[in-house]
Formats: sequence, C-alpha cells, structure tokens
Amino acid sequence: MISYRAIVPADLDRVTAWVVTEPVGWIPADRYLAELAENMYRPEWTWIAKVGDRVVGRALWWGPRDSAHPVALDCLDVDPAVGERTAVAAELIRAALAVFPRPVQYAIKAAGGWRDDPATSAAVEWRRAAAHAAGLTREVERLQFEWAPADGVPPATGVLRFAEASDEEFLAVFTRIAEGSLDFQTRTSVAAKGVDATAREEMDFYLGAPGKREWWRIAYTHEGEVAGMAIPSATPYSVNVGYLGVVPEFRGRGYVDEVLAEITRMHAANGEPRITASTDVGNAPMAAAFLRAGYRNTEIRINLSNAL
Repeated sequence: MISYRAIVPADLDRVTAWVVTEPVGWIPADRYLAELAENMYRPEWTWIAKVGDRVVGRALWWGPRDSAHPVALDCLDVDPAVGERTAVAAELIRAALAVFPRPVQYAIKAAGGWRDDPATSAAVEWRRAAAHAAGLTREVERLQFEWAPADGVPPATGVLRFAEASDEEFLAVFTRIAEGSLDFQTRTSVAAKGVDATAREEMDFYLGAPGKREWWRIAYTHEGEVAGMAIPSATPYSVNVGYLGVVPEFRGRGYVDEVLAEITRMHAANGEPRITASTDVGNAPMAAAFLRAGYRNTEIRINLSNAL
C-alpha cells in the first residue's frame, strides 16, 4: 500500500538523502536546504510517496518567498523498485494538486537532442506521462539559453533609439506585440482571453518579477515610431532577457537583434556574469536571434501545466 502526503520534520533527512541518477534536471540536498531556509521550498510543498516507512517517491514544489501557494514542480522522482513509476508519480502529483488551488507548471529539464539518447528519452517520457495523467496536459517545449561576458557584448549600432516610458505606454506596446506572436503562451492566452487581457497579465508579471522597473525601454525608429520594447528582468537566481518584441509592422527588418542587444548590453554594463533566456522550440526566429547574439543553448525544458 502506497501513501502520499506532505512531509513532516522527521522526513527531512530522507528527503534530502534522495539522489536522482537519471539524466534529467533535479534538486540536490544543498540547493533544497538553502531554498527551504528562504521559504521557496516548504514542508507543506514537499510531497512523498511511502510504502510502510520507506520513501519511494519525491515531488518538490517551488514558489516565490512571499507566495501563498507553489507555482512549479521542480523535481519528480520515483524509486524504480516500485514497478510502475508512472502511476506512482501521477498519484503523487494528484495528491499535491488536490490542495494547491493555483495553476502550476512542471518543467522537465534535459539536454538538447534528448529524444536521440535512450536513457534521457526514457527518463523524460515516464515523467511526462505521469504529468499528463495527473492533469498537466498543456505542453510546450522550450529552449534554454545562457550568455556570459566571454561570449561578447554586442555593440550599439544606433539603428534604434531606446528610452524609458510610462506604464501606460508600455502596456500599449505589450498589446501590439501580442498580436501575431509566435510564443505559445501568448497565443494561447490571446485565444482564451483576448489581446488586452493578455497584455495586462504579461506586464503585471514583469512588474512583479525581481527585475527593476527602471531597466525597461521602448525602442523607437529614427522617425520616432515605436518599433518594439526591451524588458530586462530577473529571477531569484539570475538576471534574464525577460520580455522583448517588435510590433507587427516592423517585423522582418532585423530589429529583434537590436532589442536583444540592448538588453544584453544593459545587464553586461551592470557587471552581470550570466544572463539566461528561453523561447519556444517552435519560435525559430527568436531562437536564431539568441544564437546570433552569442547566447548558447544549454538545455531543453518540457513545460507541462494545468491551466493558463
């Protein structure tokens, strides 16, 4: 008989002793304990599957320090000795979701080309199947990128002018960029909620992110027309590209390279040793722009969620 529950203090040693041996991203003890101390992992968000006194599965849910509920499943693993790992993992997710009222996401992290490596493919697929069985059926695959100073700081070309602006001006540009976006999340949200609500939600997300509002810039042509915008941002772990885009009438002119370069220059000027970024596998133009700017593809993330 397998039981599923959040941990109590007596379980902590067994949770932190857990090691994932498959070639997927996971959370080791030092990181878990450090973020547990910062309230980003919590006992009530740390779920285990047990057979008698033996822990046979672990699911680590994560959220911002001040969040009432978790927003992401960071690590999922089941002891292969239990037999049907997918079924146990699915039930482990379901048990937690029953008490988490907000939408959540599970990102399975793997090396690029994971489908071609049998060990990595197997590790991804049973977790993916478990997530689907538990209701995390909305799926998109994303490319994770990283930049370091050794990759080179793109020079300013003067093709576009960048300036600060009011929230109202930024909201208007968020709205224009959402039209015809290749980003899966944006397209899905526009279809479900409309352009205006999508733009408002995306802007509110970046206003609430750890990045600084004073970093934001609108891009203008030499004629003074709005061409797009650059929203450098951050996570609790590093600065990132955040949000960038070009308005529909100026797409296809290479302006995305200029906007991305502005974000990179801003973070580099602040002395940042690392910038992260991501885009959908299906957004080939954005992926190509990252590579042109010196960003390196470091991993694939299969993102599974239960709602927008």
